Amino acid sequence: MSSGKLQTEELQEVIADLAAAEPVSDGSANDNYAAVDLGSNSFHMMISRYNSGEFTVLDRQREVVRLAAGLNEDNMLDEEVAERALACLSRFGQLLRPLPEQNVRVVGTNALRRLRNKQGFLERAEQALGHDIEIIAGREEARLIYLGVCKWSALGDGSRLVIDIGGGSTEIIVGRGDTALSRESLEVGCVVLSNRFFADGKLTPKRFERAKLAAELAIQPVVSQFRALGWSEVLGCSGTMKSLSNALITNGWSKDGIHRQGLEQLLAYAMDVGHVDKLDLPSLTRDRRPVFAGGLAIVMALFELFEISEMSVSEIALREGVLYDLVGRRSSADIRDHTVQTLLNNWSVDQLHGGQVKATALELYRQVAAHWDIQDQLYEDILGWAAELHELGLLISHDGFHNHGAYVVKNADMAGFARRDQLLLAALIQGHRRKFALQEFEDLPSVLVTPAKRLAVLLRLAVLLHRGRGERICQRLELQVQGQLLQLGFAADWLESNPLTQADLQQERSWLKAIGVKLSYH
Repeated sequence: MSSGKLQTEELQEVIADLAAAEPVSDGSANDNYAAVDLGSNSFHMMISRYNSGEFTVLDRQREVVRLAAGLNEDNMLDEEVAERALACLSRFGQLLRPLPEQNVRVVGTNALRRLRNKQGFLERAEQALGHDIEIIAGREEARLIYLGVCKWSALGDGSRLVIDIGGGSTEIIVGRGDTALSRESLEVGCVVLSNRFFADGKLTPKRFERAKLAAELAIQPVVSQFRALGWSEVLGCSGTMKSLSNALITNGWSKDGIHRQGLEQLLAYAMDVGHVDKLDLPSLTRDRRPVFAGGLAIVMALFELFEISEMSVSEIALREGVLYDLVGRRSSADIRDHTVQTLLNNWSVDQLHGGQVKATALELYRQVAAHWDIQDQLYEDILGWAAELHELGLLISHDGFHNHGAYVVKNADMAGFARRDQLLLAALIQGHRRKFALQEFEDLPSVLVTPAKRLAVLLRLAVLLHRGRGERICQRLELQVQGQLLQLGFAADWLESNPLTQADLQQERSWLKAIGVKLSYH
């Protein structure tokens, strides 16, 4: 297995558990979940109530922001577009703030992945929204799309090709039943392609062929891997697919869904009128017109390369998958636990030792979390996973294994993890031994820097106490903190009878000075 990818088949049956996950329902706001999808073209919000394995939609909001169109050649965001996005998030925030924090998940996709100097915008966006924003990797976006399509729609156990064309990227997944067998995110979307070839709205055969060729060049590298798996049905989802399907049906070019012959008729009509403003398609909303041609070029490229004759269209997409993922986090079906377990298995990590380090790290965490202002479920989870994974790099080399392990975690395709969470996890692994990796922590988003350093201290102490690779001998372990002052207490005479640990603590005291932490022990 490559260090950058987890084997998808290792996750079979995990996603299937999500629909059956049953958090305790008390009929209150604790049963209400919200998913926000900050797409490259539109921002979507969905609030739903979960009960007896099913969601009931309570509220939906959609606003066209065109974030991708606001990025220049250097991927810097135009301030006018930024203000439009922040105004939208402020409106969303009014509905989201009453919900429990753990019941809300906000995900950013391609445009936010590409955005340079994103931290400044994210801080303003999170303030407007009242919740954290997770920028997810493309393959994680694909996983959530497939999860939503399959679970929300109850499609059965057949094999299917699922395609979602967004403003900045296109996600392609082949799966069977609830399990995604192969998933990719491609750097081609309707906003980006429309801006590149149809910015002035003119529609010509030459322009369209160039746009279609650009789409084919982006899609071609993954065609073989998907076609080798095969499928019995094709599903398209999200706005582009819905818009094209409605245009075909209302004009009598298709009875349902999207058909190849209908696409050819739609293309001929578009070329004949010559401009997006002249398209007489009642189902094509005003906000969809500027991205119509780019979306059509991508769909036609997909139909040709995958030899698709017809495609059903689903109303379900990323946000529904995010809702099911949230339910999983409130139950025993948190896919992040399974992702970590897959890494442990594939990298032959000593799980007994990791479990012992985890137990001690979490014991220390519970003693100081309130005083050190790190009482957050995410911090507790990340600390536990870091303890389990801290020796991940040993399979590569013992020399600098903390650096190797951090590299794997930072670059792996980790289902369920936001990009920011992976960076935090990698920083803890890299910082768990030897000289404190200060720069890795300073490079984190500013809100995470201090909590991350404190979590790293707890992990370092736990690893140190288990250097003998056995259960900790000392039965009484107390940690007290006051600001940057730490006092570690052991049972009477324990340190005197364990001189190696005493020497390690002496060395650790000097290393922690680099982050302004003073350690004492007795």
